[in-house]
Amino acid sequence: MADVSQGTDTSTDVDTEEKNQRFDMVLSTGNSSDRSKDKPGDQKTLRRLAQNREAARKSRLRKKAYVQQLESSRLKLTQLEQELQRARQQGIFISSSGDHTHSMSGNGALAFDAEYSRWLEEHNKQINELRAAVNSHAGDTELRTIVDNVTTHYDDIFRLKGTAAKADVFHILSGMWKTPAERCFLWIGGFRSSELLKLLVNQLEPLTEQQLLAIYNLQQSSQQAEDALSQGMEALQQSLAETLASASPSPSGNSGNVANYMGQMAMAMGKLGTLEGFLRQADNLRQQTLQQMHKILTTRQSARALLTIHDYFSRLRALSSLWLARPRE
Repeated sequence: MADVSQGTDTSTDVDTEEKNQRFDMVLSTGNSSDRSKDKPGDQKTLRRLAQNREAARKSRLRKKAYVQQLESSRLKLTQLEQELQRARQQGIFISSSGDHTHSMSGNGALAFDAEYSRWLEEHNKQINELRAAVNSHAGDTELRTIVDNVTTHYDDIFRLKGTAAKADVFHILSGMWKTPAERCFLWIGGFRSSELLKLLVNQLEPLTEQQLLAIYNLQQSSQQAEDALSQGMEALQQSLAETLASASPSPSGNSGNVANYMGQMAMAMGKLGTLEGFLRQADNLRQQTLQQMHKILTTRQSARALLTIHDYFSRLRALSSLWLARPRE
């Protein structure tokens, strides 16, 4: 039994030693593998891969946010169209025919916005027809008819604005019925005729010397009229501020203070009433400029001018849509 026990102990020691040797080999192999991973080149590759994965993750998040904003803008547009449709069904929009003055019941701002939307939709159809006629080299008679239709359609928006101003002149002057980019260039509820003429001259070449002189004179007269209207608006604002500043602090119980306060506010209201006149004069200037431009240019030049004006404002509206839908981090 002693011999057996001694043999067993020897066998156990040998097995244990072999296991330890194998364990050391595994550790040595593992350490060697770890050392190979610690090479500078491998570390740079791992960092670059991690950075690429993070950049890709952020790009996916930005793309997802951009898509969500586009979807949100589309839903808002759909909601606005539905509201306009309900407004039409409720009869609070301006009738497309007949006397517009008596149709401005209810919410004047909403009514004008709905009617302006209709006007813009019809205007786009006429411009598409005009563009097709120009591209197909239509005859002068056909082209003149389309140009006259577009010009007459501009008269409609000036008439609509005049009617809407009687209900809410501040809405028209503020330009809230236009896109944000268009409002950047707003002047007394619309565009500056002189600036528009400057844009057209470079787009309508070649022009004769007589045409250039006529457009230059029209641009100068428009500029002078705009300056006069701007000075009138500044004087009105100054006068209105002085009237409000000199009024009594508040209508107290004293009958004298109440009468003074009401008198001052009535005077301020009277001055505000002249805003409608400034808007009407500005629109008359715009209307006359378009008519004079039509007389100076040939039929085909007038067609190109109308297309240029449309494309300019169309790009402003597109710029507003892109700005509102831009991704925000």
